[in-house]
Amino acid sequence: MIKRTLYFGNNAYLHTKDKQLVIDFADKEKAKASVPIEDIGVVILDAYQLTISQNLISNLLDNNVALITCNSKRMPQGLMLNLEGNTIQQERFNAQINASLPLKKQLWQQTVNVKIANQRALLLKISKNNSAVVTKSNADTKPDYNNMQYWADSVRSGDPDNYEARAAAFYWKTLFVDYFSGFKRDRFEAKPNNLLNYAYAILRAVTARSLVASGLLPTIGIHHHNKYNAYALADDIMEPYRPYVDEIVYDIVAKIFSKNKLIQEFELTPDIKKELLIIPSIDVFIDGEKSPLMIAMQRTTASLYYCFAGDSRKIIYPVL
Repeated sequence: MIKRTLYFGNNAYLHTKDKQLVIDFADKEKAKASVPIEDIGVVILDAYQLTISQNLISNLLDNNVALITCNSKRMPQGLMLNLEGNTIQQERFNAQINASLPLKKQLWQQTVNVKIANQRALLLKISKNNSAVVTKSNADTKPDYNNMQYWADSVRSGDPDNYEARAAAFYWKTLFVDYFSGFKRDRFEAKPNNLLNYAYAILRAVTARSLVASGLLPTIGIHHHNKYNAYALADDIMEPYRPYVDEIVYDIVAKIFSKNKLIQEFELTPDIKKELLIIPSIDVFIDGEKSPLMIAMQRTTASLYYCFAGDSRKIIYPVL
């Protein structure tokens, strides 16, 4: 069953009773509400006077819920996860920690290959829908998506040629070319990077949650290894899923521009956040089947463990 993503942007008191998440709104005109904790996958706390009981936090973590807190700018800031997400966690930790470098490089090769292929698929989809991707640039800059396919097919173990970065530079230059001149993807760059940041935070939480459920440490990556990054493995495994998120953001951007609005109006309004909160439930194709993203991620992280355990050599990723 697909788990629910709950967003709390109003002041309220959150507590638990009879295995339910109970919501007492500060606005007394709003009726008390409740949700079965077993139905919840992600909770986002985004209000200045939002109170949550310790008992509820414990119950949420017992059910492997990813709990996200937001900062004063209403952007995701913290992520709380269950430390005991799997019954044989110690055994799985050992398999992950003892994974050989050649295996990690091969797994990263697979990850980059699928990521670039999915990026190319999204560009082709947008190009087909728009009949021409380039409308505001010169004809000689029209992208050739065969280069993306070449880069995907040419990735070697560990990606020593850095095809991921080459593909990313081309991809971001191309994706929003209809709407922005010289768009640069960076957390601190201009809008709509703020939309991408928020969307990726949700995807990262879903990924980390699934890794914990599979008995793996989100901190120890197969490629990312920044000593300040507590979710290196989550950042690795979410890579092929990013184009699905990019598509949602692209559609939001296209809709805003269709209403003749300006870039200054790309704020994270409640309506836009609502559109981004569907990320865990969007359909993806994985191993030849349609599946909600959150369920697909569980298959991906489970397959990753089997690779660490020596029972498989392939991570199962979705194909856009």
